[in-house]
Amino acid sequence: MSETAAIPTLDGADTFPAYIARPAGEAKAAIIVIQEIFGVNAGIRAKCDGWAAQGYLAVAPELFWRFAPGCELDPDVPEQLQEGFGHFGRYDPDDGVKDIEATIHWVRREEGIGKVGCVGYCLGGRLAYMAATRTDISASVGYYGVMIDQMLGESHAIAHPLMLHIPTADHFVGPEAQAAIHAGLDGHPKVALHDYSGLDHGFAAETGLRRDEAGARLADERTRAFFAENLA
Repeated sequence: MSETAAIPTLDGADTFPAYIARPAGEAKAAIIVIQEIFGVNAGIRAKCDGWAAQGYLAVAPELFWRFAPGCELDPDVPEQLQEGFGHFGRYDPDDGVKDIEATIHWVRREEGIGKVGCVGYCLGGRLAYMAATRTDISASVGYYGVMIDQMLGESHAIAHPLMLHIPTADHFVGPEAQAAIHAGLDGHPKVALHDYSGLDHGFAAETGLRRDEAGARLADERTRAFFAENLA
């Protein structure tokens, strides 16, 4: 069952929409699904529906609500891809992590669920890392997160488990950035990194031209096991 909820901002001055997918029975935990630069589109909603089918309450906050409300883009359409890049250039990720924190509070307050994880993609992968460093999220997973190499100074604040999926041929996160991520996080007791040789950015997209079936299945299996262990 799916619905849309209005989540209050941290300061209570506004609300932002979120797609909610509910499990058939009582939720065993909650997972916040963090969008790419393409909004809460069909792929993100499908990921939420998949988590709900596995017994989790899944919540996808609409992160571009301040300047592009209702954004839904298809990365396989060149014009919409460029529109997404424009949104990325305009977006302040500090706002994003505040909205994720507000979503954590909403889940715990309104749904009564204490264990809350998050999984994000691209921009959402960066925000999953930021959630791990700046909030009390129970567990975080990032797929091909961008610009994490520029935020490694925050890694000392990671208090709960974090998993990052890193495709080695990512044309947005190059070899130097990947090396920096490994150098900064390989020894962290709360962090697990997984490399995917030869795969590119977007390999775990739910549908479309970017998806690599074998890579996506492997990464998603690891994510499921990670949440099963850390959100129990």
